[in-house]
Amino acid sequence: MKVALLTLGCDKNTVDSERYLAQLVAHGATPTDDASEAEVILVNTCGFIDAAKQESIDALVQAGQLKIDGACQAVVAVGCMVQRHKQELLDALPEVDLFLGASEVDRLVPELAARGVIAPDPIAEHPGVRLYGGDLPHVRYLKVSEGCDHGCAFCAIPLMRGKHRSFSVEDVVREAQLLELQGAREVNLVAQDLAHYGRDRRDGVRLPELLEALLRETSIPWLRNLYLYSTGITPRLLEVIAGSPRIVPYLDMPVQHASDAVLTRMRRPERQKTIREKLVRFRDAVPGVAIRTTCIVGFPGETEDDFRQLLDFLGEVRFDRVGAFTYSPQEGTRAHDMVDDVPEVVKRERLERLTELQREITAERYEERIGATTTVLVDRPASDEGPAMARAPWQADDVDGVTWVDADAAPGSFVEVEIDEVVDDYDFAATARRVLDAAPAAPRRIRALPMLAGGSTAGSFGR
Repeated sequence: MKVALLTLGCDKNTVDSERYLAQLVAHGATPTDDASEAEVILVNTCGFIDAAKQESIDALVQAGQLKIDGACQAVVAVGCMVQRHKQELLDALPEVDLFLGASEVDRLVPELAARGVIAPDPIAEHPGVRLYGGDLPHVRYLKVSEGCDHGCAFCAIPLMRGKHRSFSVEDVVREAQLLELQGAREVNLVAQDLAHYGRDRRDGVRLPELLEALLRETSIPWLRNLYLYSTGITPRLLEVIAGSPRIVPYLDMPVQHASDAVLTRMRRPERQKTIREKLVRFRDAVPGVAIRTTCIVGFPGETEDDFRQLLDFLGEVRFDRVGAFTYSPQEGTRAHDMVDDVPEVVKRERLERLTELQREITAERYEERIGATTTVLVDRPASDEGPAMARAPWQADDVDGVTWVDADAAPGSFVEVEIDEVVDDYDFAATARRVLDAAPAAPRRIRALPMLAGGSTAGSFGR
């Protein structure tokens, strides 16, 4: 059986998809990135905001059409959107054969085996608990916990993923070792809030101790922290990050707003003063750190003065990058019952103003990096069509642009470069000085490891 898997949404979905794919391959499936030739099409859905929901629905409709026109025997929908809206999807999409929410993924293999499209028993050669199907196998994501306890008024994640559950440090370390054996050179730690790691456990291990265990028990060159609330920035965490060159000086810290009135209505855990203080501490402890954030505009009750406070704050603290989006009410959240009193035209206008301001800030911060010497990780080699594509420490995969460099280096290699110029707003051109660390040998194929405690039994083909 050939299976095509489309992953939508966040990097945590990517981790789940890699587990789905490993399960299917273990039962005889062959991955393909051509959905038109697949017997099974699996869509890992996202239900975070309306645009993501629509993207998921469109993908399922397209997959259903392929079932009519092509070789497809079954269309399967999994993930967050199914968890929240299963009945509505059942009624609206009869072309989809199977809907499995995030808590039902153990049914994937039995359901497909019952339909006769995969073998009911595992084959002898097992690919491992996670199987990567994209084109950057040296860049991987490691989920350290599931769910969320924060209760932000706008967010439906707790309704889709449940309460926060930290995986044991032993399980996280073993999975990191698996990723390293599979060729990982950069591992991105992900969770709804990395800083919440360990608070639900009784072993005393928190994020700093987890990072120390990963440094001690693996040789992964780059460890990157994504999605870390400012409330979790402690002196102990700063000490660990500042003390290891293998922890990338990068922070993805969602603030969502800077008006205390809006933050209060959002039920966010901090206020502008404490957010500012945490940013100062981080920058003092980790010189040159790149900090990315996300913001919501148009939340119920947001006045022009509230929005101006957000713009002033962004102009003051000067994040390297900002991802911004307009508010849309999500069923089941506390904000859903608030009056959505900011007109859509105003939301869009404010989004444009914020985006333009941050474009200027990013351009200025990027200009400051010209002439610097840094290390980049090569993602794609040079070819007749152009130079090698790489990323500097301040460039997270898929969100922060790339660095173009004329270097004879394979994907997964580290190269010392000098930054020459900014190109296309968010990319850099650089001159190679020397290859620091060549790519490792071909990734090893290994036996399966046990599932992470409390995690899904999921996997990902394509990203």
